Amino acid sequence: MHGVRLELLDRQAASIGLPLEKLFVSQRSSNEEYQQKMSACLLAHKARGVSGCAFGDIFLEDLKRWREENLARVGMRGIFPIWKIDSRELIREFFALGFGTVICCVNDAYLDETAVGRNIDEEFMRLLPPNVDPCGENGEFHSFAFSGPVFRQPVKFKVGEKVYRPVEVTHPADSNSAYVCPTSGPRATKGFWFCDLLPV
Repeated sequence: MHGVRLELLDRQAASIGLPLEKLFVSQRSSNEEYQQKMSACLLAHKARGVSGCAFGDIFLEDLKRWREENLARVGMRGIFPIWKIDSRELIREFFALGFGTVICCVNDAYLDETAVGRNIDEEFMRLLPPNVDPCGENGEFHSFAFSGPVFRQPVKFKVGEKVYRPVEVTHPADSNSAYVCPTSGPRATKGFWFCDLLPV
């Protein structure tokens, strides 16, 4: 969903100093395939003594419940350290700590191509429409963190091509999921703008 190159993901993890395990699904993956592969991965971690998974969810009750139900199936629990903290408070703390992050994807129901490739900073926050959560919690935008107090050194990149991809329902059986973007109504999603971030 973020459209970030694997090389940048690897560099991000290396700079933070955390192990990274990548799980791959097919290009037109179904929710069933995703859940099967995630369950197998989680069970392998459980066998090594892991009992829970941490998530950065803030206030989406249905998403939290979906995560907890899936974890319960494999005998694990969810940990939600920033749950119900006000988004505006979180973004203020994010800036105060000195994190750097760039917008890599936007939902066209909320923002346009001028947003992708921009750093998230106080000026960007001032220009956000009132219906956009400052942390993008509703999927309005996605970002790539490249610097901050947990990074040994910044992850260097340059902004490349901007690409628009219309919404494509590849598995109609999954379309009743709460996580498929609405394609009708007052806030219809027609597609997403992506910005290719190029490793330097």
